[in-house]
Amino acid sequence: MDRRAFLRMGGLAVTSLTLARSSVMAGPFTAADFERLVPSDKRLQPEWVASLFARGTRTRYRWPESRRIGMPIGGICAGQLYLGGDGKLWHWDIFNRIVGTGAEHYAKPLEPASPLAQGFALKVRAADRVQVRALDHTGWRDIEFIGEYPIGYVSYRDVESPVSVALEAFSPFVPLDVEDSALPATILQFTVKNEQAVPVGVELAGWLENAVCLHSAPLLAGLRRNAVIERGPVPAEGGPPGRGFSFLACSAEPAPASRREVQRPDLPFDDFERDTHTGWTVEGTAFGTGPVEQDQMPEYQGKVGARGRRLVNSHAAAPGRNVGEKDAAVGTLTSRPFVIERDYITLLIGGGGHAGKTCINVRVDDRVVLSATGRNDNRLQAHSLDVRRWAGQTARLEIVDQERGGWGNIGVDDIVFSDRPRGLSLVLSEQPDFGTMGLGLWQSAGDSPGGTLAATSVPVDELPDGVFARAAVPGEAVPAVRPFGEPLVGALGRRFELAAGQSATHTFVVTWHFPNVQLSGLRDYEGRRYGKRFGDALAVAGHVARHFDRLTTQTRLWHDTWYDATLPHWLLERTMAPTSHLATNTCYWLGNGRFYAWEGVGCCAGTCTHVWHYAQALARLFPPLERSLRELADYGAGFDAETGRIRFRAEHNNHWAVDGQAGSILRTYREHQMSADDAFLRRLWPRVKRSLEFLISKDAGADGIIDGPQHNTLDADWWGEVAWLSGLYLAALRAGEGMATELGETEFAGRCRAILEAGRRNLAARLFNGEYFINRA
Repeated sequence: MDRRAFLRMGGLAVTSLTLARSSVMAGPFTAADFERLVPSDKRLQPEWVASLFARGTRTRYRWPESRRIGMPIGGICAGQLYLGGDGKLWHWDIFNRIVGTGAEHYAKPLEPASPLAQGFALKVRAADRVQVRALDHTGWRDIEFIGEYPIGYVSYRDVESPVSVALEAFSPFVPLDVEDSALPATILQFTVKNEQAVPVGVELAGWLENAVCLHSAPLLAGLRRNAVIERGPVPAEGGPPGRGFSFLACSAEPAPASRREVQRPDLPFDDFERDTHTGWTVEGTAFGTGPVEQDQMPEYQGKVGARGRRLVNSHAAAPGRNVGEKDAAVGTLTSRPFVIERDYITLLIGGGGHAGKTCINVRVDDRVVLSATGRNDNRLQAHSLDVRRWAGQTARLEIVDQERGGWGNIGVDDIVFSDRPRGLSLVLSEQPDFGTMGLGLWQSAGDSPGGTLAATSVPVDELPDGVFARAAVPGEAVPAVRPFGEPLVGALGRRFELAAGQSATHTFVVTWHFPNVQLSGLRDYEGRRYGKRFGDALAVAGHVARHFDRLTTQTRLWHDTWYDATLPHWLLERTMAPTSHLATNTCYWLGNGRFYAWEGVGCCAGTCTHVWHYAQALARLFPPLERSLRELADYGAGFDAETGRIRFRAEHNNHWAVDGQAGSILRTYREHQMSADDAFLRRLWPRVKRSLEFLISKDAGADGIIDGPQHNTLDADWWGEVAWLSGLYLAALRAGEGMATELGETEFAGRCRAILEAGRRNLAARLFNGEYFINRA
């Protein structure tokens, strides 16, 4: 789905909502009211309008209505970890696998799921009765969730439980301090309260499966290792001691060397270096008459990275006059039969991420046994299909394009049968998911070593009872080692007593360290930024422990300042919620200091100028990240110094967009105004000036109105006089005038001012209809 389709879908959704609640919100309407795109009289109900201004109360969700809640709860640009509506952690997307969630997830959200065993539980002794309750929806009747990013709150109650529990979960979030806010860590504070008139004994425990090498383990031989480590309080620099803690350290290591098997030579299957589909059966029109030359592909598809001159591409080869018509073409290529004689089918693949619709399939006995898709990115990626279990059987390959909507295309090249997976080093330490992870338990005042439970190995099928059954004193814990393929779960916990009505708070932290992120098309980006700061997950936990009071105080101060306002709760919640995208795998802070982002998770590479131009929160909350975008992307990797053009996907395409180009100029002025001095502006000004001159060159009459094709964020070239895009051009001229004036370039400032004044007059005279600014062909 492209943005145009999504906007259409969104419009339908809003219309449906309006009709369903018309007695409260707006209306009634007739069909004639919608003959104009935006009716001037929206007939909003006065009661509904008044309700928008009421302070109201914070939004509370109760289970099971909260079952699909996934609030990002890790550090910004540090991976993706969700807090569920029942307090369960899910979508552990911290292992550097690029997951294209796809447009279908707008309408069909992901089901909550976790690739590893993890959770928290209570064991309560009251009188002669013992209860064990998991801290999720399986253990409690009454669960309430409040999501006020960056902090999530979950409360647990049950009429049959002698205690209640309140969870406060977050990663440090300190606006203006990127380092403090980009930690690969999640803090979970559990407050247990005795609701009875008699004392109770409590054990609170958390467990974590060692998932290091989660994705690469099936291809490699290795061992996972768990160990419980004790750390005493360590003073923060210039401050009081931090927190001591116990830490379940999860790591991996190569398996002992064994007999090296002789690799058989590769068997090339097809390189597509011809102009016909010889050897393949063709159905439909999407794949045209043969493989396409990559140099002849539409410019907006960018450099796809084929090996050789040609490749299969069902967009470039398809009939059609525009993006939509080409994506709407469908078809299938089916290969000749072959015997599986190597361990892997390796290839290059790109295009849409629609499972089963834009893909390459391996068929054995006319049944699809393996499949791979693109990642909503035209650039070809190395991929390997493990076919060892079908060795000796006859198979066919099937290249499929059965998607008619956005990203309805597939690209394939260089199919080779090999005993070595392509694009994957066989060195364990070089894997994207190689690293460390762990679970920490902070020491509280009065804790003694005997009060902490620890277990290095817990049977998965016995959780949560197994957590308590296998508990041991941490000093007696022995490191546990398991080969890849066998689960290894560790746990930490604490025993404590609660008098009648008494509460106690205990803090866990989950940390991870997987710095080997691999993003195609980028050069020298040096992995993840946090990999430059910390050596492993234990070091991350130590940093959080040393600075715990400051990090938690500053995070709560921001939260309380934002939400304790006179504005309506609904507005504060909704305006802050989009900022949580920074804590998803949409966004990366790379080792070379560059901020990098997709348009959506795994979709549309290159920190697209005509998308991110419209975002404002990042620049205000974390200015260094926005400055890195200007210097390393817009006026770095994406800048054409010869023409002044800014490629709107930096390294990933060779096209510009009006709103992206103008937006980069505007954002440079904004970043300068938010800087302590003019050093940033002086570094960038020659390139900024050149980019503004490029825009002026598209204004043929110097009348303030852009001429010719005008590519924009709706993924299309618009023609004619477009108030929206020319308005952004005028704003860029005003910003250029301001920057030139500050730097003493009065002649250029005057040129910008003259065009700006002409544009203001022409925009008002030619493109304002008395009610709206319009576009005119």
